Amino acid sequence: MTLLTERRILIIDDSDVMREMAIIALEGAGWEATSVGSGAEAVSAATARQPDAVLLDVEMPEMDGPATLAALRRDDATTHIPVVFLTGHDEPAVLEGLVALGAAATLPKPFSVALLAGEISDALGWTR
Repeated sequence: MTLLTERRILIIDDSDVMREMAIIALEGAGWEATSVGSGAEAVSAATARQPDAVLLDVEMPEMDGPATLAALRRDDATTHIPVVFLTGHDEPAVLEGLVALGAAATLPKPFSVALLAGEISDALGWTR
């Protein structure tokens, strides 16, 4: 695999398996990947780490992805960080709704470990 320009990504997902798979995928591309397991942890983690992007699950207990995105957008320290939703939803209206909320992009779940970093780069217009 060709290494992409190094990036720092924060993964927010309530599934341990999804977080681990995403970390493997992104670290395999030479990126720094950290994760938290809930939306409630997202703003403080994003503020502390200042990632280049956030990879965010849609469906999480207590604070779902859209609520987490709203919290990130309300905080001056995180409002500029692009958010990519990782979701099992494939209905166009749902995906368009997530972008309308302020997401930079949506990517499908399950994802390919081999392709995830490239898909994030493409979605955010980053050079490879």
